[in-house]
Amino acid sequence: MISTFRNAWKIPQLRKKMLFTLFMLLIYRLGSHITVPYMNAQAVQQLFSSSNQSVFSLLDLMTGGNFSNYTIFATGITPYITSSIVLQLLTIAIPSLESLAKEGETGRKKIAKYTRYLTIVIASVQAFGFTFGVVRSAVLAEGFLQYSVIILSMVAGTAFLVWLGEQITEHGIGNGISLLIFAGIISRFPTDIMQSISMVKAGVASPIFLVVFLIITIAIVIFVVALNEGERRIPVQYAKRVVGRKMYGGQSTHIPIKVLMSGVMPIIFANSLMAVPATIAMFVKSESTKRWIGTYFTTQGTPGVIFTIVFSVLLIIFFTYFYNSIQFNTVEYSKNLQQNGGFIPGIRPGKPTSDYLQRTVNRLVLPGAIALAILSVLPIILTKISGLQFNYGGTSVIIIVGVVLETTRVLEQQMLMRHYKGFLNK
Repeated sequence: MISTFRNAWKIPQLRKKMLFTLFMLLIYRLGSHITVPYMNAQAVQQLFSSSNQSVFSLLDLMTGGNFSNYTIFATGITPYITSSIVLQLLTIAIPSLESLAKEGETGRKKIAKYTRYLTIVIASVQAFGFTFGVVRSAVLAEGFLQYSVIILSMVAGTAFLVWLGEQITEHGIGNGISLLIFAGIISRFPTDIMQSISMVKAGVASPIFLVVFLIITIAIVIFVVALNEGERRIPVQYAKRVVGRKMYGGQSTHIPIKVLMSGVMPIIFANSLMAVPATIAMFVKSESTKRWIGTYFTTQGTPGVIFTIVFSVLLIIFFTYFYNSIQFNTVEYSKNLQQNGGFIPGIRPGKPTSDYLQRTVNRLVLPGAIALAILSVLPIILTKISGLQFNYGGTSVIIIVGVVLETTRVLEQQMLMRHYKGFLNK
């Protein structure tokens, strides 16, 4: 990985893209220190240092700490992720959206536009809930205009993050949205580590748990790398055909099917939906209701831990299958193979090939999805037992490792394309 980044840095074109990506992430981190106008920052910090903070800890993780600091990025990128989930589900349910998705680049641009519109709506609802629910006691605004400035600042922050993510994807390296979440999580690590060390020194937590947690974290990193790199190669043979005086085909190749084709996106999607109870709690004024939500729907209470574990596992498995079905359409792949004279040895072209590919994908995806789900919830259990405050450590580590591997793969592909272009120009 290090050699890949070093080799990419030597190429002027890729170096510009890497510098552009770093510059966009720097802008994101600078914006994370701009507090929303008419807010008492110290009062917000006191609210989140209370015993009920775990109700919103997942939201704070996904926003990279911007929620607890109540910056202009307090609503984060989660409204965009939620709207993406909604639009992708509607694409399956609504025929007009399904046909739009099949129109190629034009259709994707229209769906992306609808996603942005829905993002603004969701961000507005969340900003309203944050301001008039969670942090109402820290608001210094008076009158409609000042309240409007608070709401618009947060909605504009989310819109700006969406723009930053799209710019990184288009002009930089890797997936912009994933990299923004990655940067936010990384920025929280030093604080979480220092808090855990302080708890051990104060005698609140056992140093044995800290060592065990670090060992499990390293094991998660190794296992996630193995999951991302694992693949099954299905052999494909192309029949020989004569066109004019030339003979085409006859070569052998393979279809690489990865164990974790969807990467870290199922975890990001699952976390966005798991944050819904905390979002609902923002609109509730009753402290007893908020405590009830915290006990039964977050890791604050024992029933909430069970709820979080069960639903996280189910959602990650569901979104792994869902994301794979979008990325790897076995029916279309089978048709393309048949049209180009390709076939899988021992399998008839057409529907039998499609069924075979689907069975193979299902056999690979299910173990990968279960492993990913277990890895994401294991540190939650350990955190509850040990009392160390590694906020959703497993999820954070998986997202970080997944994004780094994905970005490395993108760099390798771009370097490979550059070598091919150089060869063709000679």
